[in-house]
Amino acid sequence: MAVAIGIAVVVILFLLFFLGSAIRVLREYERGVIFRLGRLIAQKGPGLILLIPVIDRMVRVDLRTVTLNVPPQEVITRDNVPTRVNAVAYFRVIDPNRAITEVENFLLATSQISQTAMRSVLGKAELDQLLAERERLNEDLQKIIDEQTEPWGIKVTTVEIKDVEIPEQMQRAMARQAEAERERRAKIISAEGEFQAAEKLSQAADIISKNPATLQLRYLQTLLEMGANQNTTIVFPVPIEFMDAFQSMRARSGGA
Repeated sequence: MAVAIGIAVVVILFLLFFLGSAIRVLREYERGVIFRLGRLIAQKGPGLILLIPVIDRMVRVDLRTVTLNVPPQEVITRDNVPTRVNAVAYFRVIDPNRAITEVENFLLATSQISQTAMRSVLGKAELDQLLAERERLNEDLQKIIDEQTEPWGIKVTTVEIKDVEIPEQMQRAMARQAEAERERRAKIISAEGEFQAAEKLSQAADIISKNPATLQLRYLQTLLEMGANQNTTIVFPVPIEFMDAFQSMRARSGGA
């Protein structure tokens, strides 16, 4: 009786081991790469997967987008400015078979390719381009990394430069440059204002020169505007020519 119980226990344990080795459950975002006696036979999932114990071996592959932080890289730009740049890359596995068979560790390989490509691309750009043309550099990085990882079944969707660190001395130099640029613009705007004002004054002088009485009328208008807001005494000189104009008008009216 004891022998029969022992045999039954062994059989049950064997069945449990067999079922544990033969049954796999894959989630919706997972795929299983199946090797039978070392040979790739199929890609399965998601759902319930049945394997032959001992003979079959399955490698799980996650198909979700992976966020890869590219470590900070020391980069010397084309205009010989040392910078420290870090970035982030987003990629996902589109062919699990190639991701397992074509490269030993696709995550590590993608990280190394990203670092190398970032040093290569950013080293060809000047500092101003690195600061102002990030979108173009991001597109160049994404294209280069994607071309390198495509044989591994990896699709790089996005690469973003997160931060650019430059030496403190260069920051002060850029601040002085920006200040000088602002001063230059202010001087140009002021000069343009003076030029426009002089041009308008020249046009006004041409109009007044055609009829000198307009200058006297302008004097009177200014006097009226000043007297409306201020309770003060204003001494306003009357030119002799202004009186001559009145005398000539009086003489024409008398003659009529």
